[in-house]
Amino acid sequence: MTINAALIFAAGFGTRMGSLTRSTPKPMIHVSGKPLVDFAVDLTLGAGIDRVVANLHYFPEQLETHLAQYPTVATLRENPEILETGGGLKNALSMLGNDPVITLNSDAVWTGCNPLTALIDAWEPAKMDALLMLVPIKKAQEHRGAGDFNLEINGQLSRRGTAPTADYVYSGAQIIKTDLLADISQTSFSLNLLWDKMLMKNRAFGITHQGGWVDVGRPEGIKVAELELAKHV
Repeated sequence: MTINAALIFAAGFGTRMGSLTRSTPKPMIHVSGKPLVDFAVDLTLGAGIDRVVANLHYFPEQLETHLAQYPTVATLRENPEILETGGGLKNALSMLGNDPVITLNSDAVWTGCNPLTALIDAWEPAKMDALLMLVPIKKAQEHRGAGDFNLEINGQLSRRGTAPTADYVYSGAQIIKTDLLADISQTSFSLNLLWDKMLMKNRAFGITHQGGWVDVGRPEGIKVAELELAKHV
């Protein structure tokens, strides 16, 4: 099955960025002279995705103007309220279609192989409802807090359970089927609600990124991301 649609999450308020997002949406913050959202768009272009939607809410005009340069990228405003990740995906289905889609956060910088290409190559729809790209917690630069998942020998995901943390962090990139969204009545909700349904059926899987990854959710992440990128010039 060919994956040809992607949603870039670009609607958040970026409150952890402090004054940097007082008048600028986080995806427009520059790292090494380039807006964060462009790193996400470049990944979709590199993976041959020809239908990309970016959901917007905070200072949407800035992103609309900037993203207009990309023929493959359409934008969708979330009004009057922000819909979180799961709600944002559900809201964008009319533009994304009904087949499995890629979702991608716009606040991370990657080095090494294209994570979207790796996901597409590893995707097995007969047994998977979701395939998440993971980063070992020890290599998750600028990530704060506990890990998100453990990765079983067969590639299935599990939550951390009673352990204080899990071994892997969700990187913000995945392939996911969207049919189970029809069973969720909420308008605004997290992707965790969808993942939990898939975990119960043993149909949530993960692979690990073979390269560098930096969470640029806080101002400190900008310099770390620039140093990571400089290693691969």
